[in-house]
Amino acid sequence: MYAQFFGNYLLSHGITKEQLMHAMQEANNEHPKLGTLAMHAGYMSASEVDRVIIMQTHEDKRFGELAIREGYLTEAQVTELLQTQNPNFLLLGQALLNDGVINNEQLQSLIIGYQSENELYDADMSAETKDIVDHLVENFFVIAERPLSPGELSFLHLLFNDLVRFIGDDFSPVRPELCKEYPTNYCISQQINGEFSIRTYIDMPESTCIAFASRYVDEEFHSFDEYVQSSLEDFLNLHNGLFNVNMSNEQGLELQLDVPNVVTDELVTFEHEAYMLPIVYSFGTIHFIFELIHNEL
Repeated sequence: MYAQFFGNYLLSHGITKEQLMHAMQEANNEHPKLGTLAMHAGYMSASEVDRVIIMQTHEDKRFGELAIREGYLTEAQVTELLQTQNPNFLLLGQALLNDGVINNEQLQSLIIGYQSENELYDADMSAETKDIVDHLVENFFVIAERPLSPGELSFLHLLFNDLVRFIGDDFSPVRPELCKEYPTNYCISQQINGEFSIRTYIDMPESTCIAFASRYVDEEFHSFDEYVQSSLEDFLNLHNGLFNVNMSNEQGLELQLDVPNVVTDELVTFEHEAYMLPIVYSFGTIHFIFELIHNEL
């Protein structure tokens, strides 16, 4: 997750969106996923890797955690494979160097500034723990002008994880904005009900929908059709469903989930506190909107 938040820092320090997206694409190509490394090492078969990926649609756990639990990998093998992966944020910096966007001195200054702004240390940068990522999310979401509740923090942490797992890690979040109204493109909405009640929206242009759905189902789409539309509904439902499972396991809350629906209004007006979070991918920008209806957490 460091590369994604480092990307946002770069955008605010002179790197353009086009430069960042090209560098993130390059970095992503140089960062094979753990399942790919496990197959290459002969530790797991393709069917075992696929099985773990499917498990991730039902449980908010990392690939390595599930592979160990299922007996496909040992802890020592996971550690070995992870040590062969260079940290994403360093790969991102190297890509910017390769593209001639910055020099080594500028990269060093940017990394030091990023660490200082987020109160990170070298040891933190080599071990991406939940506490450190929570700290990054809280620092990123300062616009709320109040501490994030446990439910809000869990929701956002999971969202970034789900984007990495199911769409790709070549993205950068842009600072969220308080939102009173929002002009829609193609927009899906779903509400979570209970002690933590929130209405969620995912919105993007049709061309971005096609690329998003292609990545999500790992199948190439070329037109905006019902399969693309259902893929967006499925992603939002998957994310919110995993969040409900987490809240049940972590907080003992039993939340209910409405059916996802297409928003037909050209302009959505929010009655409650709402935030718009842009996520910039190389194929386009996705907007997530969260309307906080009821929060007892």
